[in-house]
Formats: sequence, structure tokens, C-alpha cells
Amino acid sequence: MVSQDMYYLNNAMAKLFLETTVSETENTNFKSISTISDFWKFAEGPLVDGLYWNSWNNISSGGKSFVYHENLLLGVPQIRQIKVLPNKCNIHSYFINTIKECFTPYHFKYEDTAEFGFKNSSEWRYYLPQYLEWHWGQMGTYSSGGYISTLAQTKDKSKLKIQYLKRNNWLTRGTRVVFIDFSFYNANVNLFCVARLIVEFPATGGAIPSSKFYAVKLLRYVSDTDYFLAFCEILFLLVVSVLIFQDVMRFKEQKLQYFKYVWNWINLLIIASLLTVGFNVYRTVQVSLSLKNLLEDPNTYPNLHFLAYWQIQYNNVIALNVFFSWIKIFKYISFTTTMGLLSSALFRCAKDIMGFAVMFFIIFFSYAQLSFLIFGDEVTDFSTFANCIFTQFRIILGDFNFADIEKADKILGALYYVTFVFLAFFILMVSISIPQNLMYIIMSFSQYLTVILKKDLAFLLLFYLLSAKRFQDTVQEVQWVKTIQFYNTPKMQVNIATDRYSICCNIEELRVSIPVRTYNLDEDSY
Repeated sequence: MVSQDMYYLNNAMAKLFLETTVSETENTNFKSISTISDFWKFAEGPLVDGLYWNSWNNISSGGKSFVYHENLLLGVPQIRQIKVLPNKCNIHSYFINTIKECFTPYHFKYEDTAEFGFKNSSEWRYYLPQYLEWHWGQMGTYSSGGYISTLAQTKDKSKLKIQYLKRNNWLTRGTRVVFIDFSFYNANVNLFCVARLIVEFPATGGAIPSSKFYAVKLLRYVSDTDYFLAFCEILFLLVVSVLIFQDVMRFKEQKLQYFKYVWNWINLLIIASLLTVGFNVYRTVQVSLSLKNLLEDPNTYPNLHFLAYWQIQYNNVIALNVFFSWIKIFKYISFTTTMGLLSSALFRCAKDIMGFAVMFFIIFFSYAQLSFLIFGDEVTDFSTFANCIFTQFRIILGDFNFADIEKADKILGALYYVTFVFLAFFILMVSISIPQNLMYIIMSFSQYLTVILKKDLAFLLLFYLLSAKRFQDTVQEVQWVKTIQFYNTPKMQVNIATDRYSICCNIEELRVSIPVRTYNLDEDSY
């Protein structure tokens, strides 16, 4: 599913395309792009140099590009841009005679779909989205359509193509984002690296570069280890099938009460992982079709980004499934003294903790709003409301640079920081003390209960019967065996049968047998 090779493959590709400079004298690289001019410098230099490598053995490589001599470039790279229509923004009357044209921030309803430039060429025509794939960028969420230009299989032809686009102003003032997509395959580790370089051009001017590198295993079953993994997946399906049967029977018995228990919800989340089986089949079919089309026409762009994105989501679902499977272990170890004490304390103080949580988050979000309004226009960590929330969590953990807000406003910055830290830590410490104090009370009560139980075994029987959920009217109706463990006491086993009731208590080598007796558990008899 996930291997160490994925990290090293992503890291190697990221360094190659993000950190390589234009030349020794000019330090422009992908991360430093701030204008359209910088973008063209990167595209003509580090981009084509990184995509097209001369192989050690051109005969064995068949003229293909092997990046780092190990990673085969699949098909050809693709450059795609999305534009907005002009004059969709409101210009104030003071400047209407000065500013003749404006371009609004990106929104899908303002997306430009008209032909422009050399209308007889494919680069100047709009292509409708082929996949339900949206990219969530820093300045907007973009569709999978746009104006598309594909590069060539050789370095020289690709440079000429980029120079042609640059010379004819393919990128305009209306351009809001440019995507550069390409894919590699490494046969040594059977991994695909699907890369996407993004440059957003906001309406404020400048450029915001970002990138995505997905190292994914789209061809799942190749080696013996992969087939063993397939066997484990089949076993997992069998286990989940048994879990489904058990939960269906439990739901028939409990009806709507089934949804009151947390463990049943965890079971439902584990069962929902069966949806990944359908994606497994879909991915296998789509990868086969993409590679088949690529072999038929190597001059096309193989759109593996859609599959790679959903492969990552598939991995995330599996990760959550594994997480909840581990959490479910608590269900089977809750009978121990330590876990019983902890779960009892947390259950009893849940309402108090929720009350303090409400108080904490009221203060937390009010400070987040305050910091956004005061520092949002100057400090990066407070530039959005979401950034303010995460920054305040960092403040609680001690990971924060106070000099940034002090530079923005010395007085308000200091007041904000001191008061937030004081109130946040005060409420958190009170919240932490609630379960601690309750655990101390429970432990003290259990020690007191131990003394009583050692002196009065009849009380022990009554205490157990009162705590038994299946007990209705009398002990004669109960025909089951249960082992109980009181905190800080020896193990006590209670055996209940129809003909004879006995309590076997290994307390200081003492064994007592109580004859058959009926106990009415209504409040008056007690």
C-alpha cells in the first residue's frame, strides 16, 4: 500500500523540478515564480531540462526519456490554463475613465471559454472538462477544463512549442491558473509518479506556485509479495463479511437502540471499507485502458492524475479502517482493572468536560476572529480565518514567533498573546483536573468497597445482583455465569444456577457457600 520507496521517489522529483534554477547566474526556480515572465523562464529552462534526459544507452531506451536514468516519461507533458472573462468586475466611477479593462478573481461562472489568438490551432480552443475532477488551490477551486497545449517527445521540439506560446502571448491578464501535468513510471519499484505543477495568478497580481507529487502503485499485482497481499485482502473481506452478519443480527435484536452504542458505529465504519473493493476494480480497468491507449499513440498525454488522486483517497480510507480496527481493541480489554477505571472515570466526567469544551471553544474562536481582524492584512499566519485557528493551536503547543505580531502592532499584539495564553491554559488545566479528581475518588471508593466486601459477603451478592443488567425480578430468573473484577480486589467468580446459588470468593483463603435464596430487588424489599 505505502512503502519507503514512495517517499524517496517523490523527494527526488520534487528537488529536480522545484529547486533547479534557470542558470548559475540567475536563481529563478519554480518556488520563486512571481510573474508570467518568471513562469516562461522556468518552462524554457528547468522544466524541459528535467523532463528530457539523454539515456546512457539510447538504443535500449528506444529514444525515450528516462529521468535519473530510471524513471520513464509516459507520453508527453501537458500545459493547461484557465482564464476568466474581461470586464466582469465593478469599477468605481472615480476610475472608470482611467481603467478601461479589468479581470475578476476566478469563479466558474466567469470562466472564459471563447477561442482567442490563432483560432486554427488547438492551443487556442477551450476544452470541456473530461473528468469530475476539481483542483482545490489557494485562490480558488478549478475545473478540469481549459486551454490545453501538449509538448513533444523531444527536448528541442518542446522548447520550440514553449517559445511559440510565449511569443504569441498564450498567457494573458485573464489567466488565473496554469497546470503542468506529467507522469513517470519506475519499473525497479513498480511505482508511478504523477506530478502536477500549479501556478496561480491572483487578481491582485503576482503568482503563487504550488505542486503535487503522487507516488502510487497503480499496477497492484506483479510480484509474489503482491499476490500474498491479495490473499490477505481476501481474508479481510471474509472477516468483514462475518462482521456484517453479526451486526445485522444485532440490529434485528436491538432495532434503533443499535445506534446508541459507539462500538456499533465503529463497526459500520469498518464495514463501509467494502466500498474500496469497487474502486480497486475500477482503478485496475482504467489503468489498463490508459496504458493501452498510450502504447497505441505515444504522443498523447496519459491522464493518470485523476486515478492517482483517488488512489491516495483509497489509501486514506484504508488507513482510517486500520486505525478504527486498532481502536476496537479497547472493547476487548476494557474488563481489566486499569482500563475499567479509566473508562469509568471518562464516562462519568464526560458532561463536565463537554461543558468546559464549549467554554474553551467560545474563547478560542473569539480570539481567532480578533487575530484575523487585527493581523490578517500583515501576518501570514493570520491571513485567513482557518490559518488563525491552526496558529492558535500552535501557540498552545509553543510553536509560534511572537515577533511577527509584535511587528504588526506592539500593544494589541502583546495583549492578544498574553491574554489568550493565560485563558487557554487556565481552562485546559481545569478540564484536565476533572478526570484526574474523579479517578482519585473512584480509586478511594474501590479501596473502601474492598474492606466492606471482605467483612460482609452477603452484601457482595446483593451488590452484584443489583449491578447485573440482565437481572429483572429475582435471582431465580438468571441462568448465566459471569466473572467480575472490582478495583484493587482479588478476582471473584459468581456462579448462578437454577438449583443452587453459591459465591466462591478467594478473599484471604476464605470460601463461603450460600444456600438457595430468593432476593426481591424492588426498592421496598431491599
